[in-house]
Amino acid sequence: MRNVMYVLFGLALMVGGVWNGGVVAGQADMVKTHIGHVTTSFQAAPMADGLLPTAVAEAMIASQHAGLTASSEGDLDAMKRHAGHVIHALDPSVEMQGPGLGYGVKRAAMGVAQHIGLAAMADGASDNVMTHSAHVSASANNVVARADELVAVAQQIRAATTAAGASAHLADLSMLAEQIYAGVDANEDGRVGWQTGEGGLQQAEMHMGLLLKGEGA
Repeated sequence: MRNVMYVLFGLALMVGGVWNGGVVAGQADMVKTHIGHVTTSFQAAPMADGLLPTAVAEAMIASQHAGLTASSEGDLDAMKRHAGHVIHALDPSVEMQGPGLGYGVKRAAMGVAQHIGLAAMADGASDNVMTHSAHVSASANNVVARADELVAVAQQIRAATTAAGASAHLADLSMLAEQIYAGVDANEDGRVGWQTGEGGLQQAEMHMGLLLKGEGA
């Protein structure tokens, strides 16, 4: 359903000759192109999907295997195996084998930040694009940082020599795996914002939706 939504948004952006506000379409081509890379299609991504849907899909795989790692407590070999699967979904340059898509949360989130930033800097970018691109980028960069933290925790599990030693890292593994998508209320104001240290992929999706809505999609 999420991918269908992005496709519809992307098609809405690509049709017609004028953006809201009277900007000539030719001036906004690169804005639309980079937004499309984030939401609907990026050639290097698996199945040429958008970078944000790719990051979400990989994050769901990482979260699933973080849960399997936790449910395998007491079985050192199983914990190590699933921790390796978590790493693969996050960053296949660290662990090449696993059930992920082979792209990784980290690379996809880095791409989201890069291309939404390029959209904001392109000729014809509206105030709406520039505002929400900053929010999407901040959340995506949080995801990159958390992916690195989660890889480090999973590596500690794989380096453990006893089940008890591996189990000591399970709480951190589960917490970070959840925060990759859901973000975290770091300032304890009762909500998860897009800001540095808070937003995750969910907040990136939300602000991407607001950006598209502001462009009339």
